[in-house]
Amino acid sequence: MGFMQLMQLIVSSSLMYAAPLILTALGGTFSERGGVVNIGLEGIMVMGAFMSAIFNIQFFGTFGAMTPWIGLVAGGVIGLLFSVLHAVATINLRADHIVSGTVINLAAPALAVFLTRAIFGAAQTGPLPRAFGRSNIFLLHRIPVIGPIFFRNTSGPAYLGIIIAIIAWFILFKTRFGLRLRSVGEHPHAAETLGIKVYTMKYAGVLISGFLGGMGGAIQAQAIHNEFGILTVAGQGFIAMAAMIFGKWNPLGAMGAAIFFGFAQSLARIGNYIPIIQDIPNIWLQVLPYLLTILVLVGVIGRAEAPAAIGKTYIKSK
Repeated sequence: MGFMQLMQLIVSSSLMYAAPLILTALGGTFSERGGVVNIGLEGIMVMGAFMSAIFNIQFFGTFGAMTPWIGLVAGGVIGLLFSVLHAVATINLRADHIVSGTVINLAAPALAVFLTRAIFGAAQTGPLPRAFGRSNIFLLHRIPVIGPIFFRNTSGPAYLGIIIAIIAWFILFKTRFGLRLRSVGEHPHAAETLGIKVYTMKYAGVLISGFLGGMGGAIQAQAIHNEFGILTVAGQGFIAMAAMIFGKWNPLGAMGAAIFFGFAQSLARIGNYIPIIQDIPNIWLQVLPYLLTILVLVGVIGRAEAPAAIGKTYIKSK
C-alpha cells in the first residue's frame, strides 16, 4: 500500500470512528456549560442507536438512500426526549446529577434490548438495509494531495460533526444565548439578578445535549456497526465525556479530542496496514481507546477548569 493510500485509509477511518464522539462530546459541552452534569450520555447514545436502527429498517422502502440521514434526526429526537428525564430530575426535583445520569445509563440499554427482543425476537436487529457509506466530498476530493487524503472515500457524518462543532463554538462564544448559558454554568444566582431565566437555560443545555447525543448514537449504529445490539455503544458515551474534558469544555477542543480518540479506535481495524504497529496484537489495539481515556482523565482532569457551578443544585430566589 502506497503512502497516499495509507494516509487516506488512516484519515477516513479515524473520522468515521470520531463522528459519534464529536456529536456526543458537543452535547456534553452544552449541558455542562449550563451547570448540569450529564453522564447519562451513554444511555442517550444507546437510545439514539436503537431508534435510528428501527427507523432504518422500517422506513428504508419509503426514503431509500436518505434513510440514514433521516434516521440520524430520529435518533436525535429520542435522545432529546430521554434527556427530558434527566433535566426534570436534576433541575426541578434537585436530584444528584451523577445518580440521575447513572439511572439513565442503566435503564436505556435494558429498555432498548427488551424492545429489540420484542420486535425482532433477538438481542440485535441484524444488518440495516441502508447504512452510511463512504463517499467523495463534492469537488473537494479533486484538490491535489489534500483532496485524496481528506475528502475522497470518506465519512459524511464526520464532516457534519465538524461543521456542527464550528457552529457550536460560535453559538457558545459569540452569541447572546451562549453568553447566558455560560453565565448560568458559572454563577446562576448572579445570572438571575440580571434577568436571565436560569431554569430555561439549563433545560436548553440538557435538551441540546440529548439531541446531539442521540445523533451520536445514530451514527454509531448506522455508520460503524450497521445494526443495533447490546454492544453497539459499549462505552462510547464515556469516551465522549473524556473528549469533552480533554477539550476543556470548548467545542473545538472537544472535536479535536474526539478525533484523537477516533484515531485510537480505528487502529484496531487498520493496524495491520501500518508498518510500525502491524505486529502489535490486535487485542491491545482494541483496549487502547479505553486506556487512553483513563490516562487522559488522570492527566488532565486536575488541570481542566470546569464551569464553577457545574453539578450544583440551583434554587430560584424568591
